[in-house]
Amino acid sequence: MEPNNLHEVLRSVYDEMMPLCADMAAVAKGVAGLGALFYVSLKVWQALSRAEPIDLFPMLRPFAIGICIMFFSTLVLGSINGVLSPVVQGSHSMLENQVLDLNELQQKKDLLEREAMLRNPEMAYLISDEEFDKKLEELGWSPSDLVTMSGMYIEREMFAIKKDIRDGFREFLEILFQAAALVIDTIRTFFLIVLSILGPIAFAISVWDGFQSTLTQWLTRYISVYLWLPVADMFSAILAKIQSLIIEKDIEMLADPNFIPDTSNTVYIIYMIIGIIGYFTVPTVTGWIIQAGGAGNFMRNVTQMAQKSGNVAGAAAGSTAGNISGRLLK
Repeated sequence: MEPNNLHEVLRSVYDEMMPLCADMAAVAKGVAGLGALFYVSLKVWQALSRAEPIDLFPMLRPFAIGICIMFFSTLVLGSINGVLSPVVQGSHSMLENQVLDLNELQQKKDLLEREAMLRNPEMAYLISDEEFDKKLEELGWSPSDLVTMSGMYIEREMFAIKKDIRDGFREFLEILFQAAALVIDTIRTFFLIVLSILGPIAFAISVWDGFQSTLTQWLTRYISVYLWLPVADMFSAILAKIQSLIIEKDIEMLADPNFIPDTSNTVYIIYMIIGIIGYFTVPTVTGWIIQAGGAGNFMRNVTQMAQKSGNVAGAAAGSTAGNISGRLLK
């Protein structure tokens, strides 16, 4: 299954779990009703004890919250999701445009890179079977030619092994990159489902005197978690744009007939590691947009785990490059 399909599965899970809000709303009605009774009674007795006129406006708060609890899925979640969904759609369209441009540039670069390597006589036979056979035909059967022929086979085999190791490590980093995005989206979906299902209870508790801040905390946390996805999409779009600029620069250099390309893809690997670590800074960035607490320690542990993964990936890249270089020098 493709990663994009997994993201769609997470959206479906969120939609399938929303009916559970109605079950919690039934419980929340009782809690909110009891809280409203005590709240109104307290306000009335305070006004009577002070011989002051009864202010009816503050007493409307429990009834307004009760209406929100009764129509929680449509009135509360529907309104918040309806306001924030254009932000998600806009950031996702931005990402799709950047990824589309990146794929086109990458295909163009790969074609120019192969043509540049074919122009180099010292590297053409390593990637082209026709050039390899042509070079073999130019050799004879003398002992020196046989030694040269054996060296060509060994050199080509080493080049293929190096390419396979490099491509394998690149695919490994791409899997980690996609996994980081799925981790953020999965945690986001879990938080949204929990906040949505238990939202009526949070609203009901906020009716009680002394727990009014529960309502604002729920709203800020829900909005903050909801914004994880657009922030992650914008981060991916920035990385794609940086890679597009790098590829455009490489294409300009490949246009020079005397330029010999470097196939190590070091910059690409570096930005993949940056992307893996950077995905776990998304909750911190959304905390700058709207202040919310409650997941700090958890996300701090996840960020530390991401940094350790990046260090391991970087160490593996260094050791792999060192082993390949050492074998080639021998």
